[in-house]
Amino acid sequence: MSAPLIVLVGPMGVGKSTVGELLAARLGTSYRDTDADVVATAGKPIAEIFYDEGEDRFRELESGAVRAAVAEHTGVLSLGGGAVLDETTRALLAGHAVVYLSMDVDEAVKRVGLNTARPLLAVNPRRQWRELMEARRHLYTDVARVVVATDERTPEEVAQAVLDALELPDAPSSGRENATMTDQGPTRIQVAGSAGTDPYEVVIGRQLLGELPTIIGDRVKRVAILHPEALAETGEAVRQDLAAQGYEAIAIQLPNAEEAKTVEVAAYCWKALGQTGFTRTDVIVGVGGGATTDVAGFVAATWLRGVRWIAVPTTVLAMVDAAVGGKTGINTAEGKNLVGAFHPPAGVLCDLAALDSLPVNDYVSGMAEIIKAGFISDPVILDLVEADPQAARTPAGPHTSELIERAIRVKAEVVSSDLKESGLREILNYGHTLAHAIEKNERYKWRHGAAVSVGMVFAAELGRLAGRLDDATADRHRAVLESVGLPLTYRGDQWPKLLENMKVDKKSRGDLLRFIVLDALGKPTVLEGPDPAVLLAAYGEVSA
Repeated sequence: MSAPLIVLVGPMGVGKSTVGELLAARLGTSYRDTDADVVATAGKPIAEIFYDEGEDRFRELESGAVRAAVAEHTGVLSLGGGAVLDETTRALLAGHAVVYLSMDVDEAVKRVGLNTARPLLAVNPRRQWRELMEARRHLYTDVARVVVATDERTPEEVAQAVLDALELPDAPSSGRENATMTDQGPTRIQVAGSAGTDPYEVVIGRQLLGELPTIIGDRVKRVAILHPEALAETGEAVRQDLAAQGYEAIAIQLPNAEEAKTVEVAAYCWKALGQTGFTRTDVIVGVGGGATTDVAGFVAATWLRGVRWIAVPTTVLAMVDAAVGGKTGINTAEGKNLVGAFHPPAGVLCDLAALDSLPVNDYVSGMAEIIKAGFISDPVILDLVEADPQAARTPAGPHTSELIERAIRVKAEVVSSDLKESGLREILNYGHTLAHAIEKNERYKWRHGAAVSVGMVFAAELGRLAGRLDDATADRHRAVLESVGLPLTYRGDQWPKLLENMKVDKKSRGDLLRFIVLDALGKPTVLEGPDPAVLLAAYGEVSA
């Protein structure tokens, strides 16, 4: 009868997946995660199962996934944090090589405090962690053959401790080398300072809450956490964690999405900062999507003529675009982002765990900015998307981290050499001239990525009609964008309104319309004052 070589149990965020993959590599076997099996069966993230169908339904799916995995899998297996609550599961684990990975409460909050996908640990992480562990610790120890503490240990050290405890040898291959490659920690991308601004890091990985105090620094007394209403629990969790570390932390709730980007909301934030005695040495933290980081940066740029701020983006769009580069701003009746400032953050934390619970339409919307980076600079991005479009639509895809890292590197390289959009930085607006016009026309009810997708198809057709871009690359826009579910068309009868909207675009010079187009793949350029007939013909190609 087949049986798993190792079964890992333990609380959420302890690192079962990371350690499991390391162990599988070291032992020359395969890895399986029952949480991933549940997501695959249900067709939605765990947080959505809890919300839509309740915990009882999730536990039913989890129990079935454990039964199947224990019966079928012969490699390293990890179970969800609450799997041991099921009596049948506990009985099933008897006689197996079960390892309980443990950690203390402070370490737990560092690892999971920013993860909105943890439905049982969302409001007060320290208190809820203790309550969960009081209910579960004896269950973990009862089913486990050995207990391995993870506190102050790297995943590689934990994996070695597991092997030592079970007296299992490494596979006689280069497994250790593979494991080391897997355990490289967060990716850190440097953004150079320019025009009197300081350099900063974009940190990409998981379990990044522990990085926040390091960026904030010891000299800071007050921290204001700006967050949207949809992330009220996450914002409060961050506030409580910073307060526990000695900061005077306040949470300021903003409206969701583009409704936050108004002068009224900015004024509300200024009032809150004034009432709490916010000084020039204090710090603002923006936790949320692109609209939230835009507002947080703008408030930071304007309060006392500039205070430090940190971006904690929680959407794909915010990670690869809005949070990096220091462009901050709000909308007006006349257009999007027409009031703003260039005010780079002190640091950016891209915790990929936040994407696990992101609605699919929001995730796909962010893919437009990643694909844009592929067309203007890094064609490998397009190759990765084309290799498996369905996987590119979900954070569980095999290339998620690489796609996000590549897109951020494109933006970091551009903004490092051109902070204030005086030249090279304009290429980041590929597809955005029409996109911003569509967003204004729709009163900002369209997702930004959806509008950018249509805008890129328009820009590709404009480049083709202007004799700049070859047919194959122009057609590739449609194929790649459509493959991940992004729109390609907009209402044909809206062209006169869109044309008027584009005339107030930031790239326009006087009455001269300017567009970013491609001369070839990865070779963006500026097209000034195109013939109105060519513009209309290009729009005809995206008209529904």
